[in-house]
Amino acid sequence: MSTLHPGYATRQGTESYAGAFGAGCAPGHYSDFLNLHLKLSSLGVGTFPGAATDAVDEAYAGVVASAARAGINVFDTAPHYRYGRSARALGAGRAPAGAGGRARGGDVRGGGGLARAFAAGVAREHVFVVAKGGFLAFPDGVPADLDGWFDASIAARGLGTRDDLAGRHLISPAHLAAQIDAAREALGLATLDAFLLDQPEVHVPAIGKERANRKIGAVFEAFETAVHAGKIRCYGVATFDGLRVETDAPPFQSITSLLGLAERAARTVAGDARHAFRIVQLPFNQAMPEGFTRFSQATGQGNVASSIQAAHQLRVYVMASHVLGKGMFARQCADALAAATPGLANHAQRALQFARSTPGIGTSLAGVSTPAHLDDLLAVARVAPLAKAEYLKLYARAGEP
Repeated sequence: MSTLHPGYATRQGTESYAGAFGAGCAPGHYSDFLNLHLKLSSLGVGTFPGAATDAVDEAYAGVVASAARAGINVFDTAPHYRYGRSARALGAGRAPAGAGGRARGGDVRGGGGLARAFAAGVAREHVFVVAKGGFLAFPDGVPADLDGWFDASIAARGLGTRDDLAGRHLISPAHLAAQIDAAREALGLATLDAFLLDQPEVHVPAIGKERANRKIGAVFEAFETAVHAGKIRCYGVATFDGLRVETDAPPFQSITSLLGLAERAARTVAGDARHAFRIVQLPFNQAMPEGFTRFSQATGQGNVASSIQAAHQLRVYVMASHVLGKGMFARQCADALAAATPGLANHAQRALQFARSTPGIGTSLAGVSTPAHLDDLLAVARVAPLAKAEYLKLYARAGEP
């Protein structure tokens, strides 16, 4: 195993970062990460989109390095993104050679984006790096014989069985623990700031909510163990449907219930209920506003709230994904949003502003693999988020004041 870069995001480090590298960003650009008081940028770089090519690897590395020097200190990836290449392009150092000494794709010549940023004066303590797991990762591309690959690469290694599989998503403690280590190695980081269980709701149609929750609870025990081992600082879930649908929909995820599973996991691992569940991630954009508008979460505090509001009440940090709607909102936007953001240059900037201005959302993630898209991200960082009153007017019906 290669040498891993030590450290993690700290209060002092992120506050120093905001004052130095974020000096050109507008007031309101940094969010406070719960009781840890980390200063996290309201916009972050995701690494999902793009072909699995050397050119895209190099583009991601350059974008990450430039973003980190310009006030963006949140970065998101996963072992399965672009067959593992995204994490290495983001990373703080070269990944080890693949099987038989063969270097895998994603070993960027100039070093990953974080490696370049660190060389330019950004410190490990300045940046918050999120990885997520659950989906099968195919470092050499999707195998022709998927069943044979699963038997050799997963079942034979004790990482899971077919009963743990839903499509290409595997939910077992051993698999998620292995993906934490894979992400650490690919990123070159000894400690990940956060690790998220990605889309656990995909298992509900096959095995039901109760059994799925038991599996989630077992994975949380693996995450709590990783926290105590210093491999991750905190954990959470990334959802697609789970925090947007109605309460009675099968994929629905209750934040209160997830926190209960985390408390139980912490008791099992460490003997007390002080868990490290800190983050939820959900899609949010002009066509998918349900996390803010749909009141579906019973908080246990005497009220029913939207997922974003409930997370705030329960001290869980919210990250928005899909803020550009896979590029759709770079080409179009709602008339009310265009009218509310006359100073922004294009629809992509308006979409970013819409998400990061939403009360309760801490960081909005956008997949950024080209300098032009980074320009949009940084342009928005240099203007203040919409004031709450102006933001709420976007939801007014036609004719309302």
